[in-house]
Amino acid sequence: MPSTNISERGLETLIMEALTGQSAPAGVPSSATAELEPTYGGAGYVPGDARDYDRAHAVDWTKLLAFLQDTQSKVVEQLALGEDGPRRESFLGRLQGEIARRGVVDVLRKGVKHGPASVALFYGSPSPGNTRAAALHSANVFSITRQLRYSLDETQRALDLCLFINGLPVITFELKNRLTKQTVQDAILQYQRDRDPRELLFQFGRCAVHLAVDDQEVWMCTYLQGAQSWFLPFNRGWNEGAGNPPNPKGLKTDYLWREVLTREGLTDILENYAQLVQLEDPRTKKKSKRLIWPRYHQLDVVRKLLTEVSARGAGGRYLIEHSAGSGKSNSIAWLAHQLVGLQRRGHDIYDSIVVVTDRRVLDKQINDTIKQFAQVSAVVGHAERSGDLRGFIEAGKKIIITTLQKFPFVLDEISSEHRDRGFAIIIDEAHSSQGGRTAAKMNMVLSADGEEQEEETFEDAINRIMESRKMLPNASYFAFTATPKNKTLEMFGETYPEGAVIKHHPFHSYTMKQAIQEGFIVDVLQHYTPVASYYRLIKTVEDDPEYDVKKAQKKLRRYVEGHPEAIRQKAEVLVDHFLEQVVGRRKLGGEARAMVVTSRIAIAIAYYQAISGYLQKLKSPYRALVAFSGEHKEGGAPVTEATLNGFPSNQIPDKFREDPYRILVCAEKFQTGYDEPLLHSMYVDKILSGVKAVQTLSRLNRAHPHKRDTFVLDFVNDADTILAAFQPYYRTTILSAETDPNKLHDLKADLDNAQVYGEEQLHLLVQLYVNGAPRERLDPILDACASVYQQDLDEEGQVAFKGKAKTFVRTYNFLAMVLPYTNAEWEMLATFLTLLIPKLPAPVEEDLARGILDAVDMDSYRVEVKAALAVAPKDEVGTVGPVPISSLTHLPEPEIDVLSRIVQEFNELWGTRDWSDRDRVERVLTIELPAKVGADQAYQNARKNSDKQNARIEHDGALERAMLGYVQDHLDLYKLFSDNDDFRKWLTDKVFEMTYAAA
Repeated sequence: MPSTNISERGLETLIMEALTGQSAPAGVPSSATAELEPTYGGAGYVPGDARDYDRAHAVDWTKLLAFLQDTQSKVVEQLALGEDGPRRESFLGRLQGEIARRGVVDVLRKGVKHGPASVALFYGSPSPGNTRAAALHSANVFSITRQLRYSLDETQRALDLCLFINGLPVITFELKNRLTKQTVQDAILQYQRDRDPRELLFQFGRCAVHLAVDDQEVWMCTYLQGAQSWFLPFNRGWNEGAGNPPNPKGLKTDYLWREVLTREGLTDILENYAQLVQLEDPRTKKKSKRLIWPRYHQLDVVRKLLTEVSARGAGGRYLIEHSAGSGKSNSIAWLAHQLVGLQRRGHDIYDSIVVVTDRRVLDKQINDTIKQFAQVSAVVGHAERSGDLRGFIEAGKKIIITTLQKFPFVLDEISSEHRDRGFAIIIDEAHSSQGGRTAAKMNMVLSADGEEQEEETFEDAINRIMESRKMLPNASYFAFTATPKNKTLEMFGETYPEGAVIKHHPFHSYTMKQAIQEGFIVDVLQHYTPVASYYRLIKTVEDDPEYDVKKAQKKLRRYVEGHPEAIRQKAEVLVDHFLEQVVGRRKLGGEARAMVVTSRIAIAIAYYQAISGYLQKLKSPYRALVAFSGEHKEGGAPVTEATLNGFPSNQIPDKFREDPYRILVCAEKFQTGYDEPLLHSMYVDKILSGVKAVQTLSRLNRAHPHKRDTFVLDFVNDADTILAAFQPYYRTTILSAETDPNKLHDLKADLDNAQVYGEEQLHLLVQLYVNGAPRERLDPILDACASVYQQDLDEEGQVAFKGKAKTFVRTYNFLAMVLPYTNAEWEMLATFLTLLIPKLPAPVEEDLARGILDAVDMDSYRVEVKAALAVAPKDEVGTVGPVPISSLTHLPEPEIDVLSRIVQEFNELWGTRDWSDRDRVERVLTIELPAKVGADQAYQNARKNSDKQNARIEHDGALERAMLGYVQDHLDLYKLFSDNDDFRKWLTDKVFEMTYAAA
């Protein structure tokens, strides 16, 4: 009995048998192949004959002619394709030219026109009940050929396997076997070294994908470029990392031929995923092409979501935790496209697909995907202003793209007749796009239960508001994120019990661990280098005044952080490192870029100026850029990023890719959602933790063919803090427990007991508000409650009441969307408190650290770069706790000490690390100015419907307008605000902190 064939040829035979049902040894006669075709064994393929391959035109002419004769005999006769002669040669030349121009995927989808004839080259999946289309689809000839000799020049060179559809090559294979000590990496090297990309079969677009396969892994490449060919894994993943799981029924890689490459599976990819897109350089306008083939996790998540929705219908919630760099944009685009027309029981499940995103790249991806199948303008609408969404729905637009900031405005325009329609809501980066009142309003407008009833009672109105705030039964939610927070997991995650605890996990995950191991992203923690700061402060006054210790420490940290000498030294350290270790070592082929992350605009500008000056001093050819939002006073004059950089702000991403620009200095900009593969190094001078740390450092992780590593130089944080931030998201993130709704009962009891409001006041105010009463009927009730708050509660009682009120509103807004029941008392109290909180002033607190900066100076400063560390998260499932329900209940007692001891303690505590300006507690202002700014309509709209960055811009304008009102009565205050940059900066930051937090 012969032993098992463990050679490369044995793997060929195994794949051939699985796809065709026969071993089909290489060189089987063409006539024998033809006799076997009707059986369609295995996965519906027939074995091909290498001798039927036309090397001059890269087609299996025997299979192509058989397909055309079976399905389009009149075309064969019209073009004389059955005869070997100039007319057949003319058709083959036309076919070859169209594949070279459009790619094989588009040619299969749309066929070719030649002379008087339109020639179909593939029949796609038939719609249900269409027998004619089903017959044509079954006539497609899927074949696979062993040992394909493809070259006209090197006639003995042979490819292990080639997969054809109707005679057109679609996929090539190089196979290896680990039992004979050759791996998939040897197959990749064979493509890179031995497969000349100038050969017709290997030219761009001629095949859809090239696969390197062994018995454990599959890798893919869509563009062969010799040694520069970039292969990426096409594996299922194992233990949430790279590779494939053990297969009790066969090889680890047999999913490739048993699942992916079946007739149905491959047809699905060619119809819905594979695409040739055209890219344009925004600067040079030079156009290039890119062939896209789905990664396994993208294919897997979209198919699983479609299967789930087909079985369940509308109303589900699906959390997709896919790592940064995993291709979420394409996954979302493919999902949105295929949700259109998805049916259940003979009816479309969704009338409209609403994509909520702030990323322009996703908009383009959706357009590119739809363009493959239909006229984009007929399918996709962009909801930019009020009325757009309603118009698109009424006009039958199937995919509507909007931003969360614009969404609440256009939702008001949806008429009640749309509430009974089905919606799919796809949320990009769910942790930042869903939650609170904005999301509740989105739900309310689309919900069938949110429709206002005729002659409804007050109780009816309350019930309508409660029910409409829940997740919509007529909509499915598809939430994509790389870093799910506790609210996101509880809102969209799948529940499962673990003992007495209910936990939540994502519907589908592609982990950071797997993405790093597979090379889709780069491990940004492999070269993390902390920098220690050493400095000494000295007392400059003879006496020894007393100050509040904690506030003094914060002010001193801010002082040292912004000191010109500190910034100068750190700027020189990072420039020297970048020029010597990054540019000097030709990272990314000499194209590497760097980002400097700072805590605030003033620091960013100081860094930009210090870096620019040092680059000029070194006579370096490179330059820096700066990025921040809005306008900032510098030396008494207003400056923007555009005035400093010398070109408009929207050109920063494109200019940064061009020389001489190599270093980008940022203040709260480009730290999330910015994908630049050329970014190699990051210099951090800002406190980072949690999701913010992961998002910021992950700007470096985008893969590039020449990117082998990254580098982080951190002036502030330590390795333990960064590790703690990354740990929950290294593998699948789990919510450890659900939020306890009973805490709302406890909070309500505490708020009621404070007796700031009475039950009659609460009911009357909510009834007036819900029924649309005039404003002047609401304020007397609120003002009366605010008066009780100020007169009857001491300082600690005021802090406790306002903190618990804000916590109750925040928690109820979240729980109301996910709880399976409603509570009218909670709803009314949340409505009441939402209106009352802006009326409650914060307790006045004396600044016991005033004047300390006038009494100290910096004696010395130096920085020391420590050894680079490889920070490695533990290989375990990450967990996040439930949404916290806690609040500030008292003001901390100030700790008073003399200046000398404060300076001494500060030098001891902070002399070996850097600091941040996050704690900006300077002094407390009167209530009047924050109240005026908080009441500004433009600022209110920005707080409710936009992000913090845009709210800050509106706030600064509101503060300017409010300060003008003090010119006559408080001229000294106005002059100080206008003339003193430090006071102006402090006041702006403080008022924003007070009014934004109170929103």
